[in-house]
Amino acid sequence: MERRPLIAGNWKMHLNVADSVSLAGAVAAGSRDLKDRDVMIAPAYTALAAVAEVLKGSAVFLAAQNVAWEREGAYTGEISPAMLMDVGASMAIVGHSERRHIFGESNEMINQRLLGALNSGLVPVLCVGETLDEREEGRTFQVLEQQLCEGLAGVAGHRLPALVLAYEPVWAIGTGKTASRDQAQEAHRFLRGVLADLYEKNLAGQVRILYGGSVKPENIDDLMAEPDIDGALVGGAALKSESFDRIMHFS
Repeated sequence: MERRPLIAGNWKMHLNVADSVSLAGAVAAGSRDLKDRDVMIAPAYTALAAVAEVLKGSAVFLAAQNVAWEREGAYTGEISPAMLMDVGASMAIVGHSERRHIFGESNEMINQRLLGALNSGLVPVLCVGETLDEREEGRTFQVLEQQLCEGLAGVAGHRLPALVLAYEPVWAIGTGKTASRDQAQEAHRFLRGVLADLYEKNLAGQVRILYGGSVKPENIDDLMAEPDIDGALVGGAALKSESFDRIMHFS
């Protein structure tokens, strides 16, 4: 099944507002000639409104790096889906490994965030991935299946194509290590199989699964050549316009 590729940049806790505006402008300009793929960037919360202004008139999607599950309430430090949409965001990352392993977010909490995004009209990008210990112990598929099943709890089949999945092996994030194209494809194929078991093969075939883990200009073409890799969730290389531009223009 034909799936439209998505190249996503996660800027994490980098860049002030001025630098974010400058980089967003470069991404918007660089993506003008792209007709067969989508581009998304996820700045820090403080830059979302300013970046949204820069992206007006472009095809680049604006995403938040996380999202709360309630529309409003006594949730100090959280940002609701309605607030994100109010400043121009249309997508939100949930379940990133740093949220799981640094901030202790559980599959249950990540599921709440995903449902909050979906119910509000935001497109969630659900991240799953195993640690190095889990891979060396032979538990990669077990971990991925649990994260995926629990993360998608309560999501009806007809809503499945409205979300994006990202496989990010924790051992390859920010380390310079990258899963080989065979390792990445194996994990993506497994995840699509789990989706087919949970829902149906046709719906599973519509879900875009991104690879995230030290993606850079030197490896993007090989990764995108694999049949079940539908894009990339890019970290460090997304902070430089030249490297992200090359990734956006993968061949």
